[in-house]
Amino acid sequence: MTKTSTRLALAALVSLPAVAIAQPAAMPTVDPMVAELRDAALEDELAWELLEGLTTEVGPRLAGTEAEARARDWAVEHLTELGFANVRVEEFTMPTWVRGEEKAEIIAPFPQELVLTALGNSGSTGPDGLEAEVIGYADYPSFLADDPANQAGKIVFISHAMPRNQDGSGYSPAFGSPRWFGPNEAASRGAAAIIVKSIGTEHDRTPHTGNTNFQPGVTPIPAAALAIPDANQLMRVLERADGPVTMKLLLTPRNIGEQVSGNVIAEVPGRNPDAKKLQVACHLDSWDNSVGAFDDGAGCAIVAAAAKRIMEAGRPMRTIEIVWYGAEEVGIWGGRDFAARHDGTDYHAVAESDFGADRVWKVTTNFGEGRRAEADGLRAALVPLGIVPGEYDQAGGADIGPLMREGAPGLSLRQDGTRYFDLHHTPNDTLDQVDPEQLRQNVAAWTAMLAYLSGGIE
Repeated sequence: MTKTSTRLALAALVSLPAVAIAQPAAMPTVDPMVAELRDAALEDELAWELLEGLTTEVGPRLAGTEAEARARDWAVEHLTELGFANVRVEEFTMPTWVRGEEKAEIIAPFPQELVLTALGNSGSTGPDGLEAEVIGYADYPSFLADDPANQAGKIVFISHAMPRNQDGSGYSPAFGSPRWFGPNEAASRGAAAIIVKSIGTEHDRTPHTGNTNFQPGVTPIPAAALAIPDANQLMRVLERADGPVTMKLLLTPRNIGEQVSGNVIAEVPGRNPDAKKLQVACHLDSWDNSVGAFDDGAGCAIVAAAAKRIMEAGRPMRTIEIVWYGAEEVGIWGGRDFAARHDGTDYHAVAESDFGADRVWKVTTNFGEGRRAEADGLRAALVPLGIVPGEYDQAGGADIGPLMREGAPGLSLRQDGTRYFDLHHTPNDTLDQVDPEQLRQNVAAWTAMLAYLSGGIE
């Protein structure tokens, strides 16, 4: 093990939470080639170069826009230059929403501006804005329990408290319901608009955007997320006010109809064309308010850098398929289109990097009991990186989810999400937030996984 890998392993193990971890009966012996490739990847520079290039030369990449098209062109050019085979784009169309003006201010009783951002698929207030009384709730269940008559014609505000977790479980529906389900429910109840506390964990004035959806037959209403300090301020205003709190809201997003997106695909061809493939994935699009370094430029850089290392080492038995999915943020359009074109049973394993750039701390698999020994071998290959063995029946990812539902076995190299929700879907998701050493540990983990599962490299 290199000095770098020793340092990473010790730091990782010291910081592990006190939880029960699934352990194999005995760690299998790791193939020397797998170990060599893993440790060499701790010196990787390619992932940083790709991430720096994508975020600098393309920047924000909202799905269905010209910016996402430029990102696809950039991806094809760079994946081709790296020597990958069969580089191509599978295009599809999707309904496209774009942002407009966004402003909010309390009119009475304590006039002041608030910082907010529209949620994806939000309706518009029109160019003149909307002025109405605000009705506030401490959480989503309180909103649901109230009489809809109290909400009709008003601006609904829902607060909540998203916890900070290493595994990202605070982003579950239990805490994300105000954003994911609240706008549709508020519209159904006759509310004029809805604003929610950002689904995030930081405390600066950078609101988190994100997608929401309105069911067929429900007319979209203006829907936005307040920066967390501003949401806390509004709650204090509501608690202190002796009379109605009124707000002026201006949101002017619009839908521009069906537009083109696409999945960028590249390959490391395997020696055996009949062997089931490995897929390593990410999503290329980002929200329009940031360059998407954590979400998910880093994931694309990680999987490509790892696949490149396997390609340079020789020829794997299995074909490695790199997929940079399009239009994930706005509805997993790329993942669903890919699954409609390809058979999930053609895959030996699928995996997705879409949780930032901080270190991988746990591996989980969903290979089935018949491949338990193979799953144990993977765990053994990753332990020197400070990655603990996790569950044998868990794996997933937004874009690979449709393939897994078709029968593709999955695995997850789970990254530390402690600070992920400080950054995601905000203007703070920038390159300078990425720790190069932790990024290299990710590349080492993905390289070890591919080297182990590829069926041997010659």
